[in-house]
Amino acid sequence: MQTKRLAHLHTWGCQMNSHDTEKIAGILKSQGYTLTADPESAELIILNTCSIREKARHKFYSYLGYLARLKKKRPRVRIGVTGCIAQQEGSHIHDLNKAVDFSFGPQNIMKLTDLLGSESFQAAIEDNDAIATTDLPAERDNGIRALISIMYGCNNFCSYCVVPYTRGRERSRPYENILSEITTLAANGYKEVTLIGQNVNSYDGGCSFARLLHLIDKVEGIRRVRFITSHPKDFTDELIQAMAELDSVCRHVHLPMQSGSSRVLNLMNRRYDYETYTDKVRRLRLSVPDVAVTSDIIAGFPGESDDDHAQTVSALKELEFDGIFAFKYSVRPNTKAALMTDQVAEDVKSARLQEILGCQDVITERKNKAIEGTVMEVLVEGRSETTPNMWVGRSSTNKIVNFLSGDDLKSALFLNVRIVKANRHTLEGEVTGE
Repeated sequence: MQTKRLAHLHTWGCQMNSHDTEKIAGILKSQGYTLTADPESAELIILNTCSIREKARHKFYSYLGYLARLKKKRPRVRIGVTGCIAQQEGSHIHDLNKAVDFSFGPQNIMKLTDLLGSESFQAAIEDNDAIATTDLPAERDNGIRALISIMYGCNNFCSYCVVPYTRGRERSRPYENILSEITTLAANGYKEVTLIGQNVNSYDGGCSFARLLHLIDKVEGIRRVRFITSHPKDFTDELIQAMAELDSVCRHVHLPMQSGSSRVLNLMNRRYDYETYTDKVRRLRLSVPDVAVTSDIIAGFPGESDDDHAQTVSALKELEFDGIFAFKYSVRPNTKAALMTDQVAEDVKSARLQEILGCQDVITERKNKAIEGTVMEVLVEGRSETTPNMWVGRSSTNKIVNFLSGDDLKSALFLNVRIVKANRHTLEGEVTGE
């Protein structure tokens, strides 16, 4: 009996990285590998890294140190590194840790097969336009919802962000390739797709992003379409109209604001001011009254004054997001913000972050409480991992809903659930026939 070739994948970071890992898993499966959650039993280990936040970078190097010790016990183990850190470090990553056998940036996933056969260290980090036209197999572990890359890279050069340097310039997949992938997924029982890219609003693969949504809406079997991430400067009236017209497009938009201060937004090179941002949110809510809007906030950007911070807190109260992801600013290499001299002290950043999170917690809890008593359609995602007979679903507005059912529910099932209790981050409900 032939022994299985085992591979272990570990991922940090965003949904782009998660989907890249699905593609890596698809390539490995085609090469005869079986995935394992246990790195100590694997003969191949690939780490998909993130450098957007310093914490993720530290976690990677800590884990790599553990794997280097593992390799001393099992020298035949091969270790590969991909993602943003691989792109930034290039061949230098091997100098930092000799345990690394190969590395490849996000634009060069298709070269993994060749790298597996290399006998000496190799790094594939060159710009590669083929990433947008090479359709790679994806090994998904969820038969209900699927991530779909529609574009790669970014042209925005926000002063705090490394993405244009690690993922390259914008390249859009041809819309025909996207539709073909989604049609196949629908035929295999998938009900929801999430279109991903660093800035999906600037998609240009033969049609506009709004037009792409119209085309996907016609794919039989796909009930829900989500997208992330949107850049406010490219959030158009055409897109708002598509959201209002198309039943398949979910009533949720993640629209990063980053700061409520126009002065700080200019320092960030966001290319919109606070008034422009609020006007777009206003027009969206007028056209799609039931939309949920979430956002990103950076606390303590270089040069941010007490007044700038106060404007951000005021913006949260004015706009009343359904939820936010908020982070302290952290210096990223190769970015303009890293060279700014007026860096904010860590204790000040921490205090500002806590005020931002505290303010938003009150808003989120109040908005969730207003949902109590209403009926929401949820897509069943599976059983609760902690409570017997408890199931987990998600609404069109991206709210997580927990509900009891004695039935052996199948995933990919849409149910109407009455919300009986609202918590800060989840809702509790009961199945209803309404």
